[in-house]
Amino acid sequence: MVIRMRHTRAHTGNRRSHHGLETPRLSRCAKCGELHLRHRLCEHCGSYRGQTVIDVTAAVAKKQSKASAQGGSAAGRKSVESETK
Repeated sequence: MVIRMRHTRAHTGNRRSHHGLETPRLSRCAKCGELHLRHRLCEHCGSYRGQTVIDVTAAVAKKQSKASAQGGSAAGRKSVESETK
C-alpha cells in the first residue's frame, strides 16, 4: 500500500510534544522533613502519613547481621563467581 501523505518533522514534533518525561512529584516527610515519593513511605525514617511503618534501624541491623552470617557482602560473591566462569 502506498503512503499517501508525508509527515514533516514539525508535524511529528507537534504530535510527540506530549510524550515528554515529567519530574516525579515529591513531598516532605512529616517526621524527618526528607523528600519522598508521594503515597509511599519515607525511606529515611520509615514512616507513612505520620505513623512509623518500618523500624529502619532494626531493618539495617538485620541486614548487617544477615550479611555477616553469610561471610561477606554480595558484591564480593559476585566478583568471585565471575572469576570462576
